[in-house]
Parts: sequence; structure tokens; C-alpha cells
Amino acid sequence: MKYCSRCGADLSYRIPEGDDRTRFICDNCKTVHYENPKMVVGCIPVLEESILFCRRAIEPRYGKWTLPAGFLEKGETVEAGAIRETSEEAGARVEGLKPFALYNLTFIGQVYLMFRGRMMDAQFLAGDESLEVKLFREDEVPWDDLAFPVIRETLRLYFADRARGLFSFHTGEIRPKADDHSIKPF
Repeated sequence: MKYCSRCGADLSYRIPEGDDRTRFICDNCKTVHYENPKMVVGCIPVLEESILFCRRAIEPRYGKWTLPAGFLEKGETVEAGAIRETSEEAGARVEGLKPFALYNLTFIGQVYLMFRGRMMDAQFLAGDESLEVKLFREDEVPWDDLAFPVIRETLRLYFADRARGLFSFHTGEIRPKADDHSIKPF
């Protein structure tokens, strides 16, 4: 942030009185501008033994494979957001959504909530943010070509749960590896 959204003055970056962390502060109108994490919602769209993937047509990670996911919109429930993202990115309809995994990505200020969902039919097509969409069985997943660590971890847990016949709700934190320069805000 550079300018105050309330009065347009330059902002400073310091710890406000009575606070414990640095914030953007307008010295003109005294507004403290809080930056909160973004909520990302997504879906594991399942059709029989396959999962529907999207190949990204946008940065970051253009051309890499991912699950349909994106930022939650104001006025939208997390389930509605996951359904919308699946429709927008993969042209697919899902039902029976169940929360599957919640990940903290504190280093980029994001929280991911991933759902499991059944595809209602075999209809799908690439949306504006996807180069292509494709169903993959577990042995076909392009592990070396996945866009984000959070997607890799989601899939790892999904296939482990599926193999034991019991799905759990998972929580965790995704941290960047020291040599991974590919991680950027979604």
C-alpha cells in the first residue's frame, strides 16, 4: 500500500500504539489499514475413479496442472465459491461437497479450504483461466507438473484416504522450501 484509501495521503509502515505488529497507517486521517489473509476455496471434482484437473492459462504457474480453486467472493459461502470456481475453470457441475482440507499459507497471506465433490456428469470444458481440463486416474496424475504445493498435498492426502476407505478432514500449513522460487501469491 502506498496511499490511504480514505483520504489519499501517503502511508507509513509502523507498529500502531497498542498493537503488536507493523501496519500501514495514515498519519493524516489516523486510519490503520489492516491486511488480512485471502480465502481460497477449491474442489477435488471426482468422477468414478478419476479427478478433474485444469491446466492454468494464467500466471502464476501458467501451463501447470491444478484443481479448480480461486478467491472467495464477498457474499458467497465457501461451498458456493468452490462450486463457482469448478464451473468457471472446468465447466463442470459438482454436488455433495464435503470439506476435505484446510491449509494455512501464512507466508503469502492465504488460507485454502478444499472440498471433495462428485461431478454430476462427464460434461466439462476449459474456462477462461484454463488451457484445458482433463480427467486423471491416480496413476496418471502429472505430479511433476502440478502448479502449487497445496494441490500436491491435497492430492496426496486424498489418495491416502481413498486407499483406506475413510475420508478425514485435514489441516496443516504449507511452507515454502528454501529452493522453491515458484511459490507466488495465487
